Amino acid sequence: MLFVIRPEPGLQSTLQSAREMGLAAIGLPLFEVMHRAWDAPAPGDFDALLIGSANAMRRGGKQLEQYRQLPVHAVGKATAQAAREAGFTVDRVGEGGLQSVLDDNDTSTRYLRLGGVETVDLDPGQHTITRREVYELRALPITGSAQIGLRTGTPCVLLHSAAAARHFGIEIDRIGLDRAAIHLACIGPRVATAAGKGWAAVQSAPQPDDDSLLALARDMCH
Repeated sequence: MLFVIRPEPGLQSTLQSAREMGLAAIGLPLFEVMHRAWDAPAPGDFDALLIGSANAMRRGGKQLEQYRQLPVHAVGKATAQAAREAGFTVDRVGEGGLQSVLDDNDTSTRYLRLGGVETVDLDPGQHTITRREVYELRALPITGSAQIGLRTGTPCVLLHSAAAARHFGIEIDRIGLDRAAIHLACIGPRVATAAGKGWAAVQSAPQPDDDSLLALARDMCH
């Protein structure tokens, strides 16, 4: 059985993609996305917004409105769609992580990077990046019904972030489940490293997107 532990609304998106691929997946959200108070710098100091998660658009609050004139450079299609739904214009969409968005941009750009408390370190290169934390993830425990599912058969768990990997490991140890009975499909090597050791298998998707991650889980667990 495939378990998806990412928070809403990304959870439903992943579950829908799993269904379209013919995979039986169960939603087990272990995080809740919370708005975080932040000070908004002057929009005129920037050329573009650098967005690595749809949550930045969905939980950024009213302060986002003052940046609508700035184009969005988004990490991927889902994040780009969330930006458009929030009323922004998307000029650049990455395919290989947020670093690739920077690397593929030949024009020196002053970025305002809006994201969560935990973010991936980037090499700005010729660009300048000002960071603001606009949301945070509140960890949730694995409850009784979920414990039963995780104890059945050989579960495969999708991990979308390093924070999710660490928290899942802590929870599995807390409730006394055997790591060696659980397979982990990770969205990237950084996430796989954060998961630690002792699992039945830990593999990383070739590209940091849902389609690649689900294809990996299908190969691992079927």
